Amino acid sequence: MFDWNDLRHFLAVARTGSTLAAGQALRVSQTTVARRITALEAALGVTLFERRQSGYALTPAGEALLLHAEAVDTATANFADAANHHIRQASGMVRLTAQEILTVTVLAPVLRDLRRAYPSITIELDTTDTVRDLSAGEADVALRSARRIHGGGLVCRRLGDEPWTAYCSRSYAASNGVPRTVETLREHPLIVGGGGRIWEIYKTFLEQNDLGSAVAIHHASVTGILAAVKSGSGVAILPGFVADADPDLICCIPVPGGVERGVWLVTHERVRHVPHVRAVMDFLGDALSRLTRRPVGG
Repeated sequence: MFDWNDLRHFLAVARTGSTLAAGQALRVSQTTVARRITALEAALGVTLFERRQSGYALTPAGEALLLHAEAVDTATANFADAANHHIRQASGMVRLTAQEILTVTVLAPVLRDLRRAYPSITIELDTTDTVRDLSAGEADVALRSARRIHGGGLVCRRLGDEPWTAYCSRSYAASNGVPRTVETLREHPLIVGGGGRIWEIYKTFLEQNDLGSAVAIHHASVTGILAAVKSGSGVAILPGFVADADPDLICCIPVPGGVERGVWLVTHERVRHVPHVRAVMDFLGDALSRLTRRPVGG
């Protein structure tokens, strides 16, 4: 029995006429293509190509088998399309839990696009900084900001880094300038707060940099912090994942090296293959990972 994957190499060489061009098309080395063709010929007991100085030419046997290989290729593509159609027809309720700072910023337009792609899927959104127990069924999918994810049976996808640094609005910068170092932040009003785990990030930053005296506004919620900084009231420490997606905000201070926090998409192995849960995981993962690749301040 031959390796089905070798048919891809056979078709690529037949279509391009060389192992080099086939390797480029398949994104593998020329040596790999040549080896797979040799293995296929050995398994079939048939010589498929004449090795010429100008390239590979199909033998009569290769010509006869090419039609069947193309039929397999078409059937494989149809199979993949049918599977994708099945996923796109997925319906049901997916309980999604996410922190407030993610829910009110980057997640909103992504959920809009998700609705357009999967109109039969309903999202029940749980906006909270409390870590829901996915193993106990408290949610199906979680979008989390953390250094690492803990818990048995969890299936995690790290979407990217989540660096935090100082941001201000364009209107604030026009009137007050942009602080470019931690030391110059003492000359600007700081907006902090957020409550829960978000406040722990602010508290640590203030203590490490002796910036407590610069605090001008302490909001209990993330939405309050965002509203204040966008209004031009001062400077706030924000995650680049969120702030860089907002064209009204300016990155003030470069992110220090060694970013530990990341943005994670998490589900439980019990539901990971349920069609509508898988559809949501794949869609959110692809959309949000593109945001995490944006350069900070970009």
